[in-house]
Amino acid sequence: MRALRENPDDTAAAIRVIGALSGNSSRRQMRRFHGSERGARILREGRDLFDVLTDQERLEAMAPGSLGRTIVEWFKRENISTVGLVQASEAARDGKERNLDEGEQVYFSRLLNLHDVFHVLAGYDRDLRGEAAVLAFTVAQNYNRGVAYLVWNALRTEGWTSPGGKLIRDGYRRGRRAGPLMEQDWEALFELPIDEVRAELGVGAPPVYEQLRSAGAPALSA
Repeated sequence: MRALRENPDDTAAAIRVIGALSGNSSRRQMRRFHGSERGARILREGRDLFDVLTDQERLEAMAPGSLGRTIVEWFKRENISTVGLVQASEAARDGKERNLDEGEQVYFSRLLNLHDVFHVLAGYDRDLRGEAAVLAFTVAQNYNRGVAYLVWNALRTEGWTSPGGKLIRDGYRRGRRAGPLMEQDWEALFELPIDEVRAELGVGAPPVYEQLRSAGAPALSA
């Protein structure tokens, strides 16, 4: 937490905090995922969204306005590279992969890589408020004590009734209203218009909010 306070953009530190505080909450969510028909099929097929999200040519070849094309454009604007995705993935696996079976590896990789998909789908950028809001959105979908702690800490910092606090609380409400997102066929949804996907899954229109960027945040690309 100290490292994260000193550098709010330290993804590896955030992942370590979540891992330290999660307890068994993620495994309970995984059992629920496995119990659904589509979730069980994803685990059997060993689908990994990482392969799609790091295939820039594939995403760029998708139609303008599609979810996949919007994601790769967001990656460029936020200066997110394939290398960065690899490093985040390695940080998440650090010291844990040997304790996971194949199905658990598929599930936790999907959970990690949906973070950026949720950013784009819900319309929250990588600024401090947007990160807190997308975490609130995520914890409403897949409860995790570590993520919930980060959301609570952000709410305490922003203030419950402040613009940032309202954005975070609205992110949680949107996550509660949306359909079950973990088990969706994202590989197919990436090809569809993003507004259509938002409507189909009950995510709603992206919010308009004032961003709050940390001092060390990467500069946005034009």
